[in-house]
Amino acid sequence: MKSALIFIDVQESFRQRPFWSDAELPRFVDRASALLDGCSALGIPLVRIFHAPFNAPADSPFAPGSPYVRCMSEFTSWEPAVTFRKAHHSALVGTDLMPWLLQQEINRLIIAGIRTEQCCETTARHASDEGFSVDFVTEATLTFAMQHPLSGQTLSPATIYQHTETVLSGRFATLSTVTQALQRAQESLFA
Repeated sequence: MKSALIFIDVQESFRQRPFWSDAELPRFVDRASALLDGCSALGIPLVRIFHAPFNAPADSPFAPGSPYVRCMSEFTSWEPAVTFRKAHHSALVGTDLMPWLLQQEINRLIIAGIRTEQCCETTARHASDEGFSVDFVTEATLTFAMQHPLSGQTLSPATIYQHTETVLSGRFATLSTVTQALQRAQESLFA
């Protein structure tokens, strides 16, 4: 089973948003860097995805022409095999990611990036529905506190991580630590 690391929306645009917080950043950088290093050592291609919707206002940090639609500075030393820009939540919608994966004969995706419950979770669900095996590496994802629209309750990143894991596990993805994802990827090289 051939794997690819899908590194979603790890872009400077997020630092420009009012909800940005550095609170979870050190953990994310540590775990995502370990995943990137491990995948690189195993020869697993890095697929970098940027979110840049065509209908974003010109002054949005996510607008296609924004200087913020670039890799976060902490992750520029890893060279991607390919980069795609998306306009939707799933990295498989409106991009050439699916044809590229099929051409490369990749059937297992390792999902990491920003935001856990949005584009990472959506891509994991979509990939599963398309027949890919999915490892969701929560510790190599990042999200931020959100306010519930009806109750006003603030949901912490920890609560959001747990919710995403609950709805993905056993249905759409295998929940993995960095170590587990790399171990499965290595084992699949010799299967």
